[in-house]
Amino acid sequence: MGKKRKTKKKNNPLGGLGKLASFTSDSIGSAYDSYKKRQHLKKIEEIKLKKLEESHKIKEERKELKLKEDQVKKDQDKLKNKDEELKLRDKDLKIKEEKLKLENERLNKKDEELRLISQDQRKKEKELKLKEEEQKRKDIDLKVREEEQKVKEQKERKRKKLEEQKSKFEEQRIKNEEVQKLREWEQKFDEEQRSREHKEKLKDEQIRLKDLEMQKIKEQEMQNFKEELIQEQRKKDELN
Repeated sequence: MGKKRKTKKKNNPLGGLGKLASFTSDSIGSAYDSYKKRQHLKKIEEIKLKKLEESHKIKEERKELKLKEDQVKKDQDKLKNKDEELKLRDKDLKIKEEKLKLENERLNKKDEELRLISQDQRKKEKELKLKEEEQKRKDIDLKVREEEQKVKEQKERKRKKLEEQKSKFEEQRIKNEEVQKLREWEQKFDEEQRSREHKEKLKDEQIRLKDLEMQKIKEQEMQNFKEELIQEQRKKDELN
């Protein structure tokens, strides 16, 4: 009898539901075909065994027939009718032998057909295994590409975050510079304002001092003029 072939089920965790369904259907179909072939081969073996038993039985019967023929030869008168019967039986046995020969030829032909079918089945199983391995490689490649894409996206997010931080830092730096410039301008403006105010104060003070001086001069002149008038008046009075 032929050896039973075991169909190993392979899981494909990376494949989709469609791939799993296709693989499961092919595996079940393959197992069912193998089961039918084993049953058929078993039936053929049983037929062969039965035919061998019949062939052995026929040989034993022929031996018995030979013994009976010898006995017939010894006693022809008594076994004429039996001899005819044996001839007919021998004829039947020949017919059976011919049928058995034809049946053996048919079985041999069937065996060859099954052998070819088995070869074709093995070829299909090999092709299926190659397809499964190819799909497994594709799934692994897909997983690797997904991991690479994931790493790439992480790097891109990190780069964008770094750029955003740099941009914020640059904006803050510019803002700080502008604030510093504004402060420096305000400080300079305040200093200039204070300087102008100081100059104006000095100028006002100078004007005030000058006015005071002029006032003193006027007062002095007025005093001098009054004194001159008084003197003149005195002179006039003396003259009178």
